[in-house]
Amino acid sequence: MATGIKDKVAIIGMGCTRFGERWDVGAEELMVEAFEEALADAGIEKRQIEAAWLGTCLEEINVGKTGMPLSTTLRLPMIPVTRVENYCATGTEAFRGACYAVASGAYDIALALGVEKLKDTGYGGLPNPGSGAGTLQWQWWPNLTAPGSFAQLASAYRAKYRVGDQDLKRAIGHVSVKSHANGALNPKAHLRKRVSLEQVLNAPIIAHPLGLFDCCGVSDGAACAIVTTPEIARQMGKRDAVRVKALQVALSSGEEMAFNNWDGDHFVTTSHCSTRAYQEAGIDDPKTQISMMEVHDCFSVTELVTMEDLHISERGQAWRDVLDGFYDIDGKVPCQVDGGLKCFGHPIGASGLRMLYEMYLQLHGRAGERQLPDPRYGLTHNLGGFPFQNICSIAIIGK
Repeated sequence: MATGIKDKVAIIGMGCTRFGERWDVGAEELMVEAFEEALADAGIEKRQIEAAWLGTCLEEINVGKTGMPLSTTLRLPMIPVTRVENYCATGTEAFRGACYAVASGAYDIALALGVEKLKDTGYGGLPNPGSGAGTLQWQWWPNLTAPGSFAQLASAYRAKYRVGDQDLKRAIGHVSVKSHANGALNPKAHLRKRVSLEQVLNAPIIAHPLGLFDCCGVSDGAACAIVTTPEIARQMGKRDAVRVKALQVALSSGEEMAFNNWDGDHFVTTSHCSTRAYQEAGIDDPKTQISMMEVHDCFSVTELVTMEDLHISERGQAWRDVLDGFYDIDGKVPCQVDGGLKCFGHPIGASGLRMLYEMYLQLHGRAGERQLPDPRYGLTHNLGGFPFQNICSIAIIGK
């Protein structure tokens, strides 16, 4: 019976660029910036890397197809390089490829790098996919907009659990206020300005109940990880290396949208994926065992609902936990300590690795003003797609 990769992979180096409107550089320079930080952190030579995975989502307006943008930009030494794409889970997919390669024994040291350069194109968010999403797939979602579909999630959640309109509005507003407060502490974050709850509640409505501050934009940026086995890490003198405890992915099968037994109030994939991740990591009470999280807050309501699908909050109670400060930086399970997608930024192909970067810094006690006291397990969560059809990836790392 398969047991997963718990404690079979160690992270020995990570790097992450400043996210934002990086008019000053191209995607290739972003890759180099993240890679040089990770390489110095790992304390190895480039020639020691035996395989690499590149994550980019919108390659047509970014670095282009294949793994060659990574191999040529970094001058990797004629090694296998694989490009992966899985919507907003792309960065974690790159990390999964590198980790599985090391865990299998195929390679001793592997690299995962995610990058996206979107601001030059004027790209402001998810466009209507049209036939560019495939000959059949796009017909599931004619005339769809991302804010519209996640606003429907908010409405379904509020109706199912009979949450007052203003109660839910204040709860998702608290999510955004928290992310801005945390982002203000992060020198690499795209948005570093605090906002008040009054500003969030009075902002223009994008798709009711989601206002301007409930929606994350996109950014330019890159993030990178170098992994090996715990045994090799020890031989390198890294006796406190961060280890991978679980890596899981779950994709919609079509059941949510095509049948009537899903009521639109939560993410079916996340509920399944988190259950498998906890089993792989040996975690039986995530509410008390998970020390911190970075989750996919493409919209503030996404973060709120995800707390229940991660089995941290009880069904129908996440809005109360949010208002009680349970997920604040000084709460029981701090979430989006680095500012999250909302404020650190969302260069799609890099976001999963950016989340892992924050968990990695926290576990090594290197997060500066954001440092949490003695974290044990860090969880990251990506959601690519829409409430009714999506890709969920979850990673858990710790020492």
